[in-house]
Amino acid sequence: MDLSPQAILPADPQALLFGRVWLPGVQGPALVRVDGARLTDVTASFATARDLCEAPCPASALRSAPGADLGSLADVLANSDPATRDASRPWLLSPIDLQAVKAAGVTFVSSMLERVIEERARGNPEAAAGIRAQVRDLVGDDLRALRPGSPEAAALKQTLIEAGAWSQYLEVGIGPDAEIFTKAQPMASVGAGSAIGVHPASTWNNPEPEVVLIVASDGRIVGAALGNDVNLRDVEGRSALLLGKAKDNNAAAAVGPFVRLFDREFDLAAVETLSLTLTVTGEDGFVMQGSSEMREISRAPADLVAQALNAHHRYPDGMALFLGTLFAPTEDRDDPGRGFTHKPGDVVGIGCAQLGTLVNRVAATDRCEPWSFGAGALMRNLAARGLL
Repeated sequence: MDLSPQAILPADPQALLFGRVWLPGVQGPALVRVDGARLTDVTASFATARDLCEAPCPASALRSAPGADLGSLADVLANSDPATRDASRPWLLSPIDLQAVKAAGVTFVSSMLERVIEERARGNPEAAAGIRAQVRDLVGDDLRALRPGSPEAAALKQTLIEAGAWSQYLEVGIGPDAEIFTKAQPMASVGAGSAIGVHPASTWNNPEPEVVLIVASDGRIVGAALGNDVNLRDVEGRSALLLGKAKDNNAAAAVGPFVRLFDREFDLAAVETLSLTLTVTGEDGFVMQGSSEMREISRAPADLVAQALNAHHRYPDGMALFLGTLFAPTEDRDDPGRGFTHKPGDVVGIGCAQLGTLVNRVAATDRCEPWSFGAGALMRNLAARGLL
């Protein structure tokens, strides 16, 4: 993994970034601001990422926050790979902490059709190719102009019902209600450099390169980061009721490398035009590349936020919302017709010029670092340090 600042940071040197770093000396996290080649510890001003994001203007608050020099960004990044980590020195964490970690599914046409295929294949990757052709014959592959919840979408729904081809994934893909689910528990996501988990029982799975919106408890969208919504296609394909087992596993949600706060230079309109790239490099020499264009999302990000956080769904610590992905891998990795699936040791890089690069190495969920530092441990640690 290339964890150099040149590889990880956004192309814009003026990007306002914050993150979290583990401090071995206090056995707890620090909230940090990226100041060029250095990291500034602003934990005395904001004990948690949640507190910063709840500020009336997080960008102004972060810019003006006093802090202590934590050291070289390059040194912290270089120490963030658990395979080579020096546990006596700081390393990068996920930039979010107490926020709920939510995700929107089936927000792009291509991924919607792949979910339909998973459902019909019942988790069997060998059946996917034939079913893919059948589904595209029925639905087509260019639904980008179809607005979810519109009369046109309702008419298509009726046509598919009459053809015996309706699916619960088409319901959330073109119906009025978005799919919103819990991706991980607060404090459970991992950051750039960390191992990312794939359950070893899964034989059909993939990365999902996504934009993650950072949302305050009152619904304000205050920033964005990159995310990897690791998905077990065979598990979800067996039954949508297994979504939690397919999505919420140890180290299966990566966020980072930093959160870029909204300001005059970067806002939600900029997010809606982002182009994400994906590269998977295996120890077996396999390389897969893909992309996800936010311009092709079928539901506006602001609408997804409003469906996730509202008078009926309160999150007093705010939330991080994965927006879904256009990318759905169909390239065969091993046997013809079996499609793509991860192998241990795969290096996954998700990047865009405005948000940087989120890079992780795949490992079995029971081989990744166990999640043990939760909200209770965070509160006890901050209290002991006199930060609460």
